Amino acid sequence: MQEFNLYFRIGTEHILTWQALDHILFIAALCLRYLAKDWRKVIVLVTAFTIGHSITLALSAAGAIHFATRWIEFLIPLTIVATAWNNLAQGSEGVEHPARLPLIYFFALFFGLIHGLAYANTFLSLEGREGLVWHLLAFNLGVEAAQLIVVAVILFISFIFVNAARLRRVWWVRGASILILAMSVRMAVERWPK
Repeated sequence: MQEFNLYFRIGTEHILTWQALDHILFIAALCLRYLAKDWRKVIVLVTAFTIGHSITLALSAAGAIHFATRWIEFLIPLTIVATAWNNLAQGSEGVEHPARLPLIYFFALFFGLIHGLAYANTFLSLEGREGLVWHLLAFNLGVEAAQLIVVAVILFISFIFVNAARLRRVWWVRGASILILAMSVRMAVERWPK
């Protein structure tokens, strides 16, 4: 149980640090369109991301796939750019009343595959092959717990701006998406593979 707790904590810390700002921005971009009342949709969205990153994390940890770290680190901000851009491309109706199965769910699943490769780099730097499944489960659960904390914070901030401050939902989504877009473009430029 001690090893489980260690890997759970490592997974949690992997998300809840400033070094993981790219992952936090991605989760934020995914969740911006939703309010607390949309919690079921957010659970489906985060689950899609979880499925994506769990697949590549497991495959990478098992040694079945490998990608150069510099390319993964470059692709991650591009996933944020695409997600923020998709938020900006939504009309007022798309923001106020998201479709039953919007494109952002597929973004979450597909881009989760890319993010999982980054998690794998962190995970494999700690791990050999012994106890891999148990450690992988603990690490992944830690990542998920941290992501749920990020989601709760984003939904709370959305509540403050949209419900308490009475800012139109579309303005909130667009303003926050522009900020996230600018930060992620800068990250992509800084991480250009050499």
